[in-house]
Amino acid sequence: MRILLLIMICCSAILRAQNQISKDSITQLDEVILLDALKTKKATGIIPSAVISAKVFQNYSPLDLVSSINQISGIYVLSGALNTNRITIRGIGARTLFGTDKLRLYYNEIPVTNGSGASTIEQYDLENLSQIEVIKGPKGTAYGANLGGAIILTPKHALGKSTNFSNNFTLGSFSLLKNNLSFNHSDKKLQLGLQYGHTKTDGYRENSNFERDGILLNGSYSISSNGKITLLLNHINLIAQIPSSLGATAFAENPQQATFTWRSSQGFETNKATLTGIAYTHTFNEKLKNTSSIFYSYLDKEEARPFGILEEITNGFGFRTRFSGTFLLQNKTTQYSLGMELYKDEYDWDEYRNLYESTNGNGSLKGAQFAKNKEFRHQFNAFATLFFPFSSTFSAQAGLSLNKTSYNFQDHFNLGVNNQSANRGFKTILLPSLNLNYKLSKNNEFYANISRGFSNPNVAETLTPDGVINPDIAQETGTNYEIGTQLYLANKKWQIKAAAYQMIVKNLLVAERINDDQFIGKNAGKTSHRGLEFETNYTFTLAKEIHLTPFVSYTLNHHKFLKFIDEDQNYSGNPLTGVPKHRLSSGLQTNFFQNFYWNTVHQYVGAIPLTDANTMYSEAFHVFNTKIGYRKKLSNTLTIGVDIGINNIFDKVYAQSVLINTKSFGGKEPRYFYPGNERNYYGSLRLGYQL
Repeated sequence: MRILLLIMICCSAILRAQNQISKDSITQLDEVILLDALKTKKATGIIPSAVISAKVFQNYSPLDLVSSINQISGIYVLSGALNTNRITIRGIGARTLFGTDKLRLYYNEIPVTNGSGASTIEQYDLENLSQIEVIKGPKGTAYGANLGGAIILTPKHALGKSTNFSNNFTLGSFSLLKNNLSFNHSDKKLQLGLQYGHTKTDGYRENSNFERDGILLNGSYSISSNGKITLLLNHINLIAQIPSSLGATAFAENPQQATFTWRSSQGFETNKATLTGIAYTHTFNEKLKNTSSIFYSYLDKEEARPFGILEEITNGFGFRTRFSGTFLLQNKTTQYSLGMELYKDEYDWDEYRNLYESTNGNGSLKGAQFAKNKEFRHQFNAFATLFFPFSSTFSAQAGLSLNKTSYNFQDHFNLGVNNQSANRGFKTILLPSLNLNYKLSKNNEFYANISRGFSNPNVAETLTPDGVINPDIAQETGTNYEIGTQLYLANKKWQIKAAAYQMIVKNLLVAERINDDQFIGKNAGKTSHRGLEFETNYTFTLAKEIHLTPFVSYTLNHHKFLKFIDEDQNYSGNPLTGVPKHRLSSGLQTNFFQNFYWNTVHQYVGAIPLTDANTMYSEAFHVFNTKIGYRKKLSNTLTIGVDIGINNIFDKVYAQSVLINTKSFGGKEPRYFYPGNERNYYGSLRLGYQL
């Protein structure tokens, strides 16, 4: 019944069309080809960042947010499942065992990273985004100056002056069904977008069913010529089974299988997450503007694991304000911005025994409670930047960020004499940044950057094996040195971006596994992150209506431990665990006869060291994806689009994500690998109508 209803919606709803807009009505594509910032709005001023938009999204399945991000050099997302992703930027975050930390994630300028530094990009639908901006390293003064950097997600909004409906309906392998229904309106004062998405798939592996419903409301209203109010509401409700990781033998024998204990317990997670925020932008005059926002986030999560059932509730709220403007300094127009961001959240987590072994194959069953905890996290950021043009070709941007973080842990299970409650406050840290920019021409430039960054320990890393806050744990800190260039040649047909960097990280946080479900953190050394990044693409016009754009994105990671002694073992000089030395994304985008496109993408990931001793590596792999589509404006009001795609064309068996330093418990093989999907197919129908 649900499938029939979605098909009826798909056939009756229609994709947006626009009046007097250069972008097409199906995909919001413009003439920007790849990873381009010329026609996309950047949030960072002259600070270098990578911006990907609909043209890159078009290379992949509407379910595949991860691969679109992996097309950027220097960033690699390891994906264990649709609900299990770990983002690493220049090697930062590679030692995190599960999830993403050590970077800041923003959604429409609202911070969505929680109080301990964890981010969950899988909560956001690729089809609801207009662009993703990635700041690599701690250069983004106004975005937290984290060691990994920042990712800024921008939702779609109505284009031009129009009112339209759109729908994209996708079917695919593993019983995939995805539907995205959208309404958008834009006029002189009001911009309003409302999207509803539903995704359901059985998954490639055993015990990997996934179902998600989400709604996004994004609107703005111009109260006056000087003031605009913006509203954002994003809510998801998902349930996802968990197949977990496999050991080398099981991975080689049958990558489709789930880990025995997770299959027996029918392990899963449920996730209800809401983000809402309201912002007001006021232009005082041509030299001063302010944007202020308040926001609230809520997460209700349950995870049934073989070793225990975890229930979590997180309530977070905050305030962010940013002033920007100009003034004259030595008769030159100088730009500045300053602001602050306050975030607080309350994290409650309870744990219960899992009695799945007594349910005769009926899965998890909640038993006696053995933990009840609460943690209050406070994080305050203040920031200021100053941009000064020394000449028409040479400019500088200086920035300073201040961070203060504190945790208050409360053990509500062991009350009385065994109460482990404690406070942990980190020292106030100052994080300067300097960016120099030299322009060869309007769009061609060289830059140099030096910036300092930090990352906080997560919840598990702040606790000792006895469950009390570790007073000795410290923040990681590092200084980034970077030079790079961005060039547009041959009348902007040829784009080249290159960067070289070095960052030394001190007080390296190490997660030590002490049993099957418990990790503790400690500061155990120093790492060196050196690398080269190169991206290029060129547009060939073979005929009036045939355009070919080959592209290459290459990353060289030379990351290693400078000083690292753990459990009396000296790993100094070894390559950094969890990071491939080489990574390459390449492909060919083809547009012909205005209405057709055909895109093929290749991804290469080199071998990844899985242990600090470098005694075991994952296998390097190549994966190829292709997608062909047709889009047509049938009338002034009606548009249609159809596409089909194949992922993993050559049916390669590979690990799409890995764990590091796993240990064997109970005589079982250590589990390092999350298998990628076998060859799979999908097709989408896009229809649209403008009122």
